[in-house]
Amino acid sequence: MDTPNPTTESNSRAQLFRTTLITLVATTGGFLFGFDSGVINGTVEGLKEAFASDSLATGFNVASMLIGCAAGAFVAGNLANRLGRKGVLMIAAALFLLSAWGSGVAGSSLEFIVYRLLGGLAVGAASVISPAYISEIAPAEIRGRLSSLQQVAIIPGLFSAFFSNYGLATLADGSAKNILAWDFEAWRWMFWVEMLPAVLFLGALGFIPESPRYLVAAGKRDKALAVLGRLHSGPAEAKYDQILASLQKDHSPSIRDVAGPAFGLKPIVWIGIALAALQQLAGINVVFYYGAVLWQSVGFTEADALLINVISGVLSIAACVGAIACIDRIGRKPLLVAGSIGMTLFLGSLAFIFSNTPADPETGKLLLDGMPGILALCAANLYIVVFNLTWGPVVWVTLGEMFPNQLRGSAIALSGLALWTANFIITLTFPMLLGGVGLGVAYGIYTFFAALSFFFVRKFIRETKGQELESMKE
Repeated sequence: MDTPNPTTESNSRAQLFRTTLITLVATTGGFLFGFDSGVINGTVEGLKEAFASDSLATGFNVASMLIGCAAGAFVAGNLANRLGRKGVLMIAAALFLLSAWGSGVAGSSLEFIVYRLLGGLAVGAASVISPAYISEIAPAEIRGRLSSLQQVAIIPGLFSAFFSNYGLATLADGSAKNILAWDFEAWRWMFWVEMLPAVLFLGALGFIPESPRYLVAAGKRDKALAVLGRLHSGPAEAKYDQILASLQKDHSPSIRDVAGPAFGLKPIVWIGIALAALQQLAGINVVFYYGAVLWQSVGFTEADALLINVISGVLSIAACVGAIACIDRIGRKPLLVAGSIGMTLFLGSLAFIFSNTPADPETGKLLLDGMPGILALCAANLYIVVFNLTWGPVVWVTLGEMFPNQLRGSAIALSGLALWTANFIITLTFPMLLGGVGLGVAYGIYTFFAALSFFFVRKFIRETKGQELESMKE
């Protein structure tokens, strides 16, 4: 009978501890991703008044960041192949800091949009590189849990933005439009709060190593072996050779590796693109970006609407913790299937409620008094819980795992581009749908895509639980 080796067990615990600390630093990008995405929620009315913008212009002010997100996600993959995962995260941290400052000092819509585009570049880059980096440093048996921390970090980021917005608006006599301190409106301070975590992120990145799989691909053998020795439980040389064998010998990873016969791309890349787009087409970011506007449109006050966002944030954190607990036990595909069913059910309920609720003839707001309002609030929050238990974290984990080493950077870039493009379309069109066909039709569209996601996952998504990244096939 074999007896446990205390030295081996001690080394394994030390490696796990180091990997977890590194993961926590990388997921700070997720926190800023969430904060930057959520902070706009409480500033919409302030922006509208400060820049005298109509509904279309306001929608573009909110959605402008998403253009940068799409560009950042696409460019980040190629940059990560050239500069490394850590290098791209450091660039993103600097852009987060610049965007937070600039969005608060903006004196016009154009100036504001420029700074939000810079923030979008940071969000887009962090959204695809943070989970890719984590998946490349984490052991296969706990990779799902560690990669899920990216989504968990996004939710506290959103929650912190909602809570900060609520607190600052309360200090400013209940509105983001009011002056708070030093003759600056509360909505400007909402953006400036983000500067603190951005500085912390930039500083902490200096203490983490580069991805060993990038170092292998870049031919930096000594550095790769050093990192593998600190993070990998087995012999570093053997792991180095395994990673090297998964790469093409004639060239380093590049964008041309995704080329294939299926309309110009390899089938696995199209699957990643569709998975990423469906996550957004189910309408989750309408709740995050327009939560305050949505609840005000159905009769809640601005303060109550911001408080509802805080409650939604707490529920989201709890759901993400649940995802961490079960993703490496249940697997990725079962969670995605269950999530599709739940999202379809609760989005469909919202569509039904909004379609069958009369509107006030004077204000046009839905009369969600009594039971309809309670049911709508419950359905919306249950939808958020289901999303953050399944599609929120699991899509990012799956995208970080499903591609072979040679394709990963470029394939994630294209998937990120699709995700943020879908996000932009949903975000930009929601105000027009709200003012045109109404909430019922809008949520009916999101319900359709949630239902479509069920059939897509059943047919095309392969389980990646417990598999080494070097075993992923096209």
